[in-house]
Amino acid sequence: MLSRQVLRAARSAAPQRAIASQARFYAAPASGANENVKAPVALFGLDGTYATALYTAAVKTSSLEPTAKALASLGDIVSKDAKLSTILSAPTLTADDKSAIIAELQKSAGAQGETVKNFLATLAENNRLGLLEGVCAKFGELMSASRGEVEMTVTSAQALDNKTLNRLETAVAKSPYVGQGKKLKVTNEVNPEILGGLVVNIGDRTIDLSVSSKLAKMNKLLTDSL
Repeated sequence: MLSRQVLRAARSAAPQRAIASQARFYAAPASGANENVKAPVALFGLDGTYATALYTAAVKTSSLEPTAKALASLGDIVSKDAKLSTILSAPTLTADDKSAIIAELQKSAGAQGETVKNFLATLAENNRLGLLEGVCAKFGELMSASRGEVEMTVTSAQALDNKTLNRLETAVAKSPYVGQGKKLKVTNEVNPEILGGLVVNIGDRTIDLSVSSKLAKMNKLLTDSL
């Protein structure tokens, strides 16, 4: 797992310049780039602030798509390695540790661009590497909004096959929940606790058709009638 590689790299890191000298999040904009970049949606929280700043820097340096690909890969790496999340959040990391960790993250994610490198260096300088997974998720929201995508998460007790997901996507795409010209981005999450049925989240809307929800309503009716 990457956490092992990160630990080895941090332990063997040779003395380097302080990471503060590397923090150049806002690289010089490419020729003709729009100085007044506006994020497609407003995000909140510290991870949202970093994600918005990264989006702005990526647009100005004409590196939005490779940055999005790198952030998606980084988010996937961190989400699958609990030990790595713990390492990133450690308050005892030295400047050399952070430099080694950044190098390993870039290598594993295939992120060679300066925008991502400077972004990671800025997180490290501010002792915010522990926010990486959240920033990656928020950046994904920005990219979905910029592409005109509406995210739909279908939660089921068991994994759904592609045929079922396609039928759901077709049905919801024609509904008022999806604006004209928008594209649905469908993901399936498994949660055995809903027992059966589906919970569909579209943007900020939730349609709860789960068995557990129906049982809860039934229990409430029985309790209220006693």
